[in-house]
Amino acid sequence: MIDFRYHLVSIVAIFLALAIGIVLGSTVLNAPLVASTEAITAQLRARNNELQAQVTGVQAQEGAGDSFIADRLPQLVQGALTGERVLIVEAPGADSKLRDPIEHVVTAAGAVVTGRVTLSEKYLNAEQAGVLDELATTSKPAAVEYSLNATPYDKAAAVLANALMTSDKTQAGKEEPAAAGVLDSFQSDGLLTVEGDPAKRATLALVMAPAVPSEGDGAEAQNTAIVSLVTGLDERGEGAVVVGAVPASTAAGVVATLRADSDAAAKVSTVDNPDMAFGQAVVVYALREQAAGEAGHYGLGSDATALEPTPTAASTPTPSAGAGG
Repeated sequence: MIDFRYHLVSIVAIFLALAIGIVLGSTVLNAPLVASTEAITAQLRARNNELQAQVTGVQAQEGAGDSFIADRLPQLVQGALTGERVLIVEAPGADSKLRDPIEHVVTAAGAVVTGRVTLSEKYLNAEQAGVLDELATTSKPAAVEYSLNATPYDKAAAVLANALMTSDKTQAGKEEPAAAGVLDSFQSDGLLTVEGDPAKRATLALVMAPAVPSEGDGAEAQNTAIVSLVTGLDERGEGAVVVGAVPASTAAGVVATLRADSDAAAKVSTVDNPDMAFGQAVVVYALREQAAGEAGHYGLGSDATALEPTPTAASTPTPSAGAGG
């Protein structure tokens, strides 16, 4: 019969084996593991430092290149928009820091900025769609027509575009008699504000998208509402360009919504890096392209089709009669 002392010796042996295992694991086996971990950490740290140095170098090159372009921006765009009148439209939340640089480069290109129209949050509020519909209907001149499936935003866009835009250069700078009071009505209802004299119609529209893309359930509807206004301005004038800074790795906001709409994308141009000097030059080139009846989507975004419009070929001078070879 197995007595108690045997059980006691067995239990002591088991705990002794466990203790020896713990000691061996924390000494003999732990040293190689620690050394391996330290080696991997050192490699990762060195790789991180290398990548950080590369990023710093690229940023320095980018900054130097953009500064170089910024210094020469007036010369790069000189004469590109001579004879054009440009309306600037700001969506709610548009980056105010871009307002003056954009207006300056458009003016440097030879265009006249007729004024600025800033949409309010109320304009995009889905709960105010009925108010917008009623106002657009009561303000509609006889010459303006809606499609059967026009939304309140389509109707408002048509009415506003009629008051703000023209494709006839002989009428540019002149008010549309039938649209008198339209802007006042929209202002008095708190749907927009006006600076300058945009009632003296423009030929081209430049629309500044929100700096931060809308989020939540109503985001898509708000983006679509702005796209409706943009296409309305485009149809009534010579063209329209939407600008909005978008991270290069993403497609978001009004710019992405417009680019994803095949009908709108075929008519309206977009630029997704107006916060960079070369992007501001591209804004001017895109407006010029619109005036020529073409459209494109430019910048660094994942859904852009090119960095800039294809340069217009310079016309070949025709030799005068009797000129020497």
